[in-house]
Amino acid sequence: MTSRIPRDSRLRLVRPRPLAAAPTAINQRRSRRPAPRPPEGTPAPAELARMARSGLAAAARVARWADAALGPGGDSATADGKATLSDATAQRAARALGLTPAQVRADWDTARLAGLIEVHGGTARPGWRLRAWNRDDSAVLRGWVALCDAWSLAHPEPEEYESAAVAEVVTAMPQVLSFLQLSAGPVPVPQLLDLLQQRVTELRTERCEIDYAPQPDVPRPALPEPAVADAPLEPLLDWALSALASVGALTYGDGQATLTPLGSWAVWVKLEQICVAAQSPAGNIEQGAEDMLRGCAQLRPNAARAEYRAWLAARPVGSAVTELIRAARGEDALLRGLAFEALRVVGAPAEPEVRTVLDEPTLRPYALLWLAEHDGADPEDAHEVLTREEATWLWVDTAAAVADHGEAPLLVRHLESAVQPTVPALLSEVRAVGHPRTVQVLVALAAAHPDPALAKAVRRAAFQVHTGG
Repeated sequence: MTSRIPRDSRLRLVRPRPLAAAPTAINQRRSRRPAPRPPEGTPAPAELARMARSGLAAAARVARWADAALGPGGDSATADGKATLSDATAQRAARALGLTPAQVRADWDTARLAGLIEVHGGTARPGWRLRAWNRDDSAVLRGWVALCDAWSLAHPEPEEYESAAVAEVVTAMPQVLSFLQLSAGPVPVPQLLDLLQQRVTELRTERCEIDYAPQPDVPRPALPEPAVADAPLEPLLDWALSALASVGALTYGDGQATLTPLGSWAVWVKLEQICVAAQSPAGNIEQGAEDMLRGCAQLRPNAARAEYRAWLAARPVGSAVTELIRAARGEDALLRGLAFEALRVVGAPAEPEVRTVLDEPTLRPYALLWLAEHDGADPEDAHEVLTREEATWLWVDTAAAVADHGEAPLLVRHLESAVQPTVPALLSEVRAVGHPRTVQVLVALAAAHPDPALAKAVRRAAFQVHTGG
């Protein structure tokens, strides 16, 4: 019997279908949560972006200078070649920009907090937000929100207070800001101080551990009160309000504080994130990364991204990224692909840890694609950053995920996404790439493919890999 399909037929080069879009999920329908609207009176996004650009203009100016002076091919920032802001670099920037070194350092710190400059180890480079500064309002607003989130770093904390007392105030300030947002106008500082004291008291009560088990009547020595409880809150509230004013979140003076339009919008954004976390679409918010990803495997792409956002909003970004990378290192290829889809939702904060896995063969192709898309490459063209061997390894890994979790027709269609022009070339390079699941993938493909001649060739390749031939 001869095959209707020549065994060396050309393979069409197509972008692989996302596994989350497998046919098993087609019949699922989930109600969409209506897009929330910001409070009445909030300026339009374009106007908010204009305000953010104005407030960050000095930081953007220093970032552009650093891009030109400290970028690839430019002078080093220090004698040892590290592109950090040394004294000499600060002086050079001050002369070039007509500023004082202190102003340059302040603007440099603001640029780093806003993501206009990114520091990796001993080198600095312009952040992706600087590249999109003039054309992408959402990138500008995300940069300003990042600065607002880091308000406690933008203004030095009082040295005379213990770090525990400062941490309590930082933890309590979101409630103060929410009250300012709900007030929609000036609020006297004494009223804010009362609210801060209540919230700090709640935090201290939540930390108190009481043993309810019966205890013998043995007198216990009196424990000294913690020094934190004696820390006056008025100076710390003044520091917090001054720091928030320095980043443009509020105005502070004459015994009262008022949120700026940008500050009010940022508070609303944070409240909305909390609401998203509380309304996890598929109920995976409390699961670990691996279980969450398994729960998302059968969701359509949009539903899966909504679940990733809810899961991420409920935990610190750093620990979430670490957990996703750990899940990607497991043996399940499906979780590997989904973990990097979730990291795409994380965006820029995930970049440092994604770069650390470039030396791991299992994760390198995924990391390269992630970084290419993060740097602005079209998702359809991002595969061009992979070598032929890396692309083949990724093809096998994706096929393993399809074989384990998909359906036979999806595995057959996956054959069309290979970079090799012919089936013999594909089988030859698949055998050479050394993926641990090569045999299982080839056996599954042979069983699923309707063409007997092609299936026979694939089975032969699987046998040769198995026997080492």
